[in-house]
Order: sequence, then C-alpha cells, then structure tokens
Amino acid sequence: MERAIIGRVAPLEAVLFDIDGTMAISDPFHHRATSEMLIKVGYNGGVPITPEFGMAHMAGRSNEQIARFLFPDWDQARLDAFFAEKEELFARYAGEGLREIAGLTALCRWAGERGLKRAAVTNAPRANAELMISILGLSDFFNLIVTAEECERSKPFPEPYLRALHLLGASPEHTLVFEDSTTGVQAGVAAGMPVIAIAQESREGKLLDVGASLVIRDYTDPKLWAELDKLGTTKPHQAAAAADSNGAI
Repeated sequence: MERAIIGRVAPLEAVLFDIDGTMAISDPFHHRATSEMLIKVGYNGGVPITPEFGMAHMAGRSNEQIARFLFPDWDQARLDAFFAEKEELFARYAGEGLREIAGLTALCRWAGERGLKRAAVTNAPRANAELMISILGLSDFFNLIVTAEECERSKPFPEPYLRALHLLGASPEHTLVFEDSTTGVQAGVAAGMPVIAIAQESREGKLLDVGASLVIRDYTDPKLWAELDKLGTTKPHQAAAAADSNGAI
C-alpha cells in the first residue's frame, strides 16, 4: 500500500534525485557496456548476461559493490582497469542516445520556479554523473552532485543523502527523494526522507516493500502531480504544459 507523503514534507525545501533510471533511461547503455566487458574477460563462460541479471545484481549499486559480486577474487588494480574501460564504453554509448525519463524537464522546471534546493545523489562515478546531467541539459539546474566516491559508504546506506542534505543546508523533514532502485529507496528512507520511486508495475511491490512512499511510472504520472498539488503552492499542470521534454530548464 502506498503511503501518504506530503504531510511530512510541507513546506518543501529541497528535492534530491538519483540519476540512472531516475532521471535518465540509462540501463540499456550500462547493460551493453558491462555485457561487452564481461564477454571480453570470459565471465560466465562467455555467455552474455541478461538485462534481468543486470537489474537484479547491478542496478543502483556502485562499481565497488558490483565488483565484489562479480569478481570477489580480483585484485584492486584489475578491478579498476575493468571498470575504467566499462565506464568509457558507457560514456560513448550514452552520448549516442541517452534520454530523460518522461516528464523530467517539467518537474525540474517546477522545482526551479519555486526556488527549491536540488541535488543529484548517485552511486555512479562523478565523470559519468556529470556527463548524463549534461546530456539531459541540467548542468545548471543542480546546486550540487554527490557521488558514492565521496562517501564512506554508498547506497543503500544513508551517507550520500545525508551529505547532500548537509551541503544544501536542507532538513530531511522537508525534502523529497526521487529514486528507482531498492538500494536507492533504502538509502533515502534511512536518511529520514520520503521517497518517490520510478518503476514499472512489475517492480512496484519491491520498492514499496523497502519503504517507498509512492511509486509512479514517470514524471507525467497524475499520482505525482496530485501529491504535489497538496503542497498548496504548485501549478504543475501549467508547468508541464509549458515544458519541452527535450529542452533546457
């Protein structure tokens, strides 16, 4: 069952966004890059991994966490080389076709018009986080970016979100988190904030089970705007109508 969220955050001060799968449709590019690298090193006998394998074991996780799962016996130098090449491939593929989750531009415009503080909080390496934000035309939108590399522990631990709150000068009681993975939802909830999760229907139950307050299909979902309407200061439908889904904020 979805949980009420607005009563906990009004008046809203800040919005925090994960990037992969939350702001950008990036999973296909991660899957392609990782699959190619795993075939190259002979993982699983050279049999390609499936998207389902990637979603179950890699989505929302840092490279360090993925490395411990895939290659528990590799030394750090070998792991670093593997992921450096993987991230180079991802950057190349993302540059060819990364696009936003539907309605993201409208939501960002809505947040900007209301002067909300905003940060991107991700387990991705900083270089690729900045690349994705740039491709989406949001480099000037975010006050800051927090990556797992800067924190002692990455999602699902709360440190990345707590760091973002500290740097923004925002309180968890008046901040909303947008996420798409179970690890991300767990991190946001552990940091004391309600989390709105992006997911298809097949994953809705898992995200609610780990604490998501609301699950939406994308940022055009009427459920999202109905909740934002309850804040009493929103004009989301006008903002959505005015936004160009491919335009800058």
